Amino acid sequence: MQALTNRAKLVERKPMNLLERLYLPAVFKGMTITFGHMFKKRPTINYPEKKRPFSPVFRGLHILNRDEEGRENCTACGLCAVACPAEAITMEAAERVPGEEQLYHEEKYAAKYEINMLRCIFCGLCEDACPKDAIYLSETFAPADYQRSQFVYKKEELLIPHPIHEPDAYKKALGNRVQRGKVNQ
Repeated sequence: MQALTNRAKLVERKPMNLLERLYLPAVFKGMTITFGHMFKKRPTINYPEKKRPFSPVFRGLHILNRDEEGRENCTACGLCAVACPAEAITMEAAERVPGEEQLYHEEKYAAKYEINMLRCIFCGLCEDACPKDAIYLSETFAPADYQRSQFVYKKEELLIPHPIHEPDAYKKALGNRVQRGKVNQ
């Protein structure tokens, strides 16, 4: 049978001598590596006290975005749900009634919006598919819980804080999106 690649090397299996059969050189070599790592800087970060910097491409929990006036950007077009390979997003659309102009950006809005985080694979396709920049993946880890029902996030849990009523929480929820230039409103 012929090898698939030309990288295959023939390995020589010569008999071991007395020193090799005692395994002492291998043990000393292993101990040298171990002691060498003992005096290096630890890679562990003490999480609650210190937080590690995020990669620019990190994808965390989902956020439903608002504009500067506090109106929801989502128009319930369903492109995020269609783009989701895990089928983790469900939504129901509703029509805006007169007097709700300050709540919703367009005539149509998402009356029900849910993401099942147990199904979500954090691929970011929902973020890419959204034409209104209504959903994005934040720099927040998914929290742990003991009940499966707690991992189905509803619209109220996903909405970013109101920029006028809670400006500090709004800026914190945006994270580094403003500096990276991803917010196109």
